[in-house]
Amino acid sequence: MKNLGLTFMMSVTLGILSVQLPAYAEGETGSYIPGTSGLTLPSLSLSFGNSQKPSDIVSVLRIIIMLTVLSLAPAILIMMTSFTRIVVVLSFLRQALGTQQMPPNQIIVGLALFLSFFIMSPTWKSISSNAIEPYLNEKIDQKAAYEKAETPLRDFMFKQTREKDLELFLSLSKEAKPNNQTEVPTYVLVPSFIISELKTAFQIGFMLYLPFLVLDMVVASVLMAMGMMMLPPIVISLPFKLLLFVLVDGWELVVGSIVKSFG
Repeated sequence: MKNLGLTFMMSVTLGILSVQLPAYAEGETGSYIPGTSGLTLPSLSLSFGNSQKPSDIVSVLRIIIMLTVLSLAPAILIMMTSFTRIVVVLSFLRQALGTQQMPPNQIIVGLALFLSFFIMSPTWKSISSNAIEPYLNEKIDQKAAYEKAETPLRDFMFKQTREKDLELFLSLSKEAKPNNQTEVPTYVLVPSFIISELKTAFQIGFMLYLPFLVLDMVVASVLMAMGMMMLPPIVISLPFKLLLFVLVDGWELVVGSIVKSFG
């Protein structure tokens, strides 16, 4: 890269800067007196310069790419993976049980996060082996790495996206009708995938509500027949809903159904 113009190279060096700070020594009475010893602290230096070697820029590009990925990680995790469906279904389940804030939001988000890692693990492995590792080993360039990383993620989204939703955003974007999936732009695929996930999550949430709704209606009818109209039905039905959920091993059924829905 001899003809490379002004390029920048960022090198981070860790040195030891001796700084004479007011140190302390222990006196006879247990007090401390200053000026008896020194303390060294590390310093961080940042330099910019020109480079004619491609290898000098590799570390800089890696840092830039890592920071870019980290800045987009929340959006990628929420919008382009299974996280949306899982967290919506778990939120519906909590409301159907009527347990207010139990489990807490942190538990629901954490469970949805780790379930997303579990479901997306084949996709991550494909991205790592086909895109990240060859790029870090300098076997492919950045453009090829991006294309190889995008393909497994697009394949996952296509499997979960309804054709009707995809046609909607294709018509809104006024793009020409694609002949195959590879011609569908990613900016069209992502919103199509999101609304498909929301629709699927609402369908699962409706099915979760049904047994608990029936139980609420039975309890309300019994209370009205007994003349206890001032007693909120939720107070009586909540223990029965929890008992029913535990007896049928509800967490196994719900989590298993969610994971299988991505098959």
